[in-house]
Amino acid sequence: MLVYEANLLVYKGTGSPHVTMRAKRVSDRAGIASAQEHVLDINREMLHGVAVYRITGRIDGLTSPDLESAVGSAIDGGTPRIILDMRAVNYVSSAGLRSILSTAKRAKTAEGGLAVFGLQPAVNEVFVASGFHNALPVVADESEARSRLGA
Repeated sequence: MLVYEANLLVYKGTGSPHVTMRAKRVSDRAGIASAQEHVLDINREMLHGVAVYRITGRIDGLTSPDLESAVGSAIDGGTPRIILDMRAVNYVSSAGLRSILSTAKRAKTAEGGLAVFGLQPAVNEVFVASGFHNALPVVADESEARSRLGA
């Protein structure tokens, strides 16, 4: 059985909220301690009706629900145009891909959209192999992402 320790930190100051999700795997199936850490930092910026999420870390089965929840709050709050800045994302699992696709569909249903930019080579390879380049805008930079969303 896998055992995890998780902390969700939300900072609400005078600026945009900053969400940090930290989870550490503390044991594996055999009960042996493991140092593998799953960390996802999410920073949101709102500008001209677009929510830009600057993401750092891993998007996997443990962290993807937090990403989906964070982005979903913008959509629910009336900002359905979403940009994911993934320049600092070093890993995306199939659960992470499902979460991104689900969020993109939710944004589209709310008459918005989702665009992604800044994929590292390994993450880009996962996006290409899974066909995500055909499912949603995956672009080179934030300016192009804004353009694709009509912002």
